[in-house]
Amino acid sequence: MPIFMDRHYLEGTSAAEVAQAHRMDLDIQDRYGVKFLTYWFDQRRGTAFCLVDAPDMATAQCVHREAHGFVANEIVEVALSAVEAFLGRIHDPDPAPGQSSAQVDPGHRAILFTDIVGSTEMTSRLGDVLATELVRAHDAIVRRCLSQNSGREVKHTGDGIMAAFAATTAAVECAMAIQQEFEHYNGGNAEPIHVRIGLDCGEPVEDSNDLFGSTVQLAARLCAAAASDQILVSENIFREYGAADLFAHATRRRLKGFAKPVLVFRCNWAGAGLG
Repeated sequence: MPIFMDRHYLEGTSAAEVAQAHRMDLDIQDRYGVKFLTYWFDQRRGTAFCLVDAPDMATAQCVHREAHGFVANEIVEVALSAVEAFLGRIHDPDPAPGQSSAQVDPGHRAILFTDIVGSTEMTSRLGDVLATELVRAHDAIVRRCLSQNSGREVKHTGDGIMAAFAATTAAVECAMAIQQEFEHYNGGNAEPIHVRIGLDCGEPVEDSNDLFGSTVQLAARLCAAAASDQILVSENIFREYGAADLFAHATRRRLKGFAKPVLVFRCNWAGAGLG
C-alpha cells in the first residue's frame, strides 16, 4: 500500500491531546485496513504530521474522522526512505530510560546543501582519479562536521551533500564548521577545495508539496547562488537562529523556481567562534 503523510492545524491543542488522538487512530485502524506508523507534533506552531500506510488518502482521512474528528488539512504520498532520511524514523519512538512516554518530535527540520565550487573545471584539469579524491576529501570533512553537529545526511549530490537537522542552531553551526574546516584544509594542501552552502528550514508537508518540498528547493537555490566559501541562509533561518550579528548583507534575490524575490542573508562564518 502507499505511504502518506498528512498535516493537521491544531493550534491550542496539547501534546497529551495529540497523543490520545494517535492512540484512538490505532484503536480503529484495523477496520479500514490502515496502519498509522507514527506522528510528529509541533506545539509552538500548532501543527501535527501523521505517517500512515493506507490504501488511499480518503481511507486515511476516514480513520481520523471516526476516531477523533481531527481531519487532516493536507496529505501527500511519500517514500519511507525519504521520511527516514529527513526525520530519522518511520515508527513511534521508544521512551527514554526512566520515562513513561517518548519526547514528541516537532518534525521541523533545517536543510543544508554543500557544493564544490568549479567541480567540472576541476575534473577537466585534474582528471577523474584526482578529482574523485578531492570529492572524497570534501565528503569526509562534511560528514565529520555533520556527525559533530547532529546532522543527518539525506543524499550525496555528486559534488555536494544534502543534510537535515532537527535544530536550526545545529545546522548553522555545522555550516560554519564546514567552512572553517575547509579553510584549514586549504592552508595545507596544494589543491584547495572551495565550497558554497545554502540553508533553509521548514515542515515536512508544505502546501501539498513533496516532503520538505519548498524547503529543499530554497536551500538548494541558496547554495547555487552562494559565492565561493560563502554561506547563504533564508529569512526563516535568520529568524530562528536568534543571533542577528552573525548575519549581514540582507538582499532580495530572484531565485529560479520562486515567483517573488527572496530575502537572503550571508553568514559571517570567518569571524565566528565555535565552542
